[in-house]
Amino acid sequence: MNETPASTSARSSTWTLRETPVGPLLLAATDKGLVNVVFHADADTADRALTRLEGRLGSAPVRVDDAASPDAPAPHPALATAAAELDSYFRDELRVFTVPLDWSLSGGFNERVLRELFASVPFGVTAGYQDLADRVGEPGAARAVGAAMGSNPLPVVVPCHRVVESGGALGGFGGGRETKRALLALEGLLPQPLF
Repeated sequence: MNETPASTSARSSTWTLRETPVGPLLLAATDKGLVNVVFHADADTADRALTRLEGRLGSAPVRVDDAASPDAPAPHPALATAAAELDSYFRDELRVFTVPLDWSLSGGFNERVLRELFASVPFGVTAGYQDLADRVGEPGAARAVGAAMGSNPLPVVVPCHRVVESGGALGGFGGGRETKRALLALEGLLPQPLF
């Protein structure tokens, strides 16, 4: 199983921060589509994520804001689409993301699993690690599926929060268990938190 993402030549990217009910998300896009979603994007987390993204894409991502000045760079179209769709998702108005995705931060087995998850596990449904391993033709790879979920560069949009343990336990989550609980509650799979 090859875990090395496909190499990329230098590509431009734009990014923004989005406030959400699960905390600030950093969204980044290239001309191919949404390339990265980062949870808990405080200043330090955003700086680390942007440094990694620059290393992977070969050029520094450029920040764009909703209230950007007229001379500010235009965001890649997928960035505006992703922001609007995530806003709708968190208002419980969106069930299917249509934003184009740039899969260049994933590759090999991990990308196969994440693409399968995106294509076949809809809003309000969960899948198990073993189930996803079976779906990609690797029945002995349930643990590797867990690693693929942990490597997901596009959480929420590629819904790794919907992957749970075989007995129904939440399992791990890169955004933290409370974030996973909140996303599953939003989708009606867990009771809403009391506070």
